[in-house]
Amino acid sequence: MHTVAVLALDQVIPFDLSTPIEVFTRTRLPGGRPAYRVRVCAERPEIDTGSFVLRAPWGLDGLIGADTIIVPGTAAPEAPLPSAVRDALRTAAGDGTRIASICSGTFPLAATGLLDGLRATTHWAAADLLAALHPEIEVDPGVLYVDNGQILTSAGAAAGLDLCLHMIRRDHGSAVAADAARLSVMPLEREGGQAQFIVHDHTPAPQGSALEPVLTWLRDNLGRELSLADIAAHAGTSTRTLIRRFREQTGTTPLQWLHRARIRQAQHLLETTQHPVERIAGQVGFGSPTAFRDRFKRTTGVSPHAYRRSFS
Repeated sequence: MHTVAVLALDQVIPFDLSTPIEVFTRTRLPGGRPAYRVRVCAERPEIDTGSFVLRAPWGLDGLIGADTIIVPGTAAPEAPLPSAVRDALRTAAGDGTRIASICSGTFPLAATGLLDGLRATTHWAAADLLAALHPEIEVDPGVLYVDNGQILTSAGAAAGLDLCLHMIRRDHGSAVAADAARLSVMPLEREGGQAQFIVHDHTPAPQGSALEPVLTWLRDNLGRELSLADIAAHAGTSTRTLIRRFREQTGTTPLQWLHRARIRQAQHLLETTQHPVERIAGQVGFGSPTAFRDRFKRTTGVSPHAYRRSFS
């Protein structure tokens, strides 16, 4: 029987902790035999989750001999990782144990150095922080999970369930994983990644800057086909100066800012109206519905119709 050790850290997120316990405990092999035994482990006997105190039946010795270790999300992702936990995870990795993280659990996993040089993900809202703290990791904020073989990471809490089902399929095949998915009232594979959940906010310019009126004008004219020259002419400057000011004050280019604003407006229209996709394409300034569909899917990971089904 495959052993899964769930490692509870300080301020562990209860949902992230309970997801692998629930999923792996209920998974059955053909004939009804349990596929996994689950251990809840912690450095100390009691862990404060912020909502309640968790009493862990296993200490860090419970990680020894486990086939898989899961690090759930923590509400304190920047907290220092205890040396005993770091050493235990590194030792387990050296022994060939599979290690996975859920949501912000990527942060303590990153603190071990086990993700150095690898691609990884976390909740999209924390992706920039992860990249800043650990520049040696290739952070991908647009996917539900990343499987590097021995080391796996997932995005938000629900993506942790996607990752658990993925590991079950790796261990026991699609039929067992599909049964586990049905018990969780969850598709075995969800369409798209977490890019569809990212809020593509307009990057603001400093209050009172020369760009403020330009950005306001752009927001009011999203439906027009605007070129870089058009924007520069409205700003009363050269294209070179315009690009420089945009990079300095927003961290992006004028056309990248415009595309981001158009996608966000399209998301809003898909969520709040029943306008046909062809009409929305024109409303947000795309020359054709085909160009709009292509840009929308490249940005969010799903088609406009799939996005509307999920969020309208």
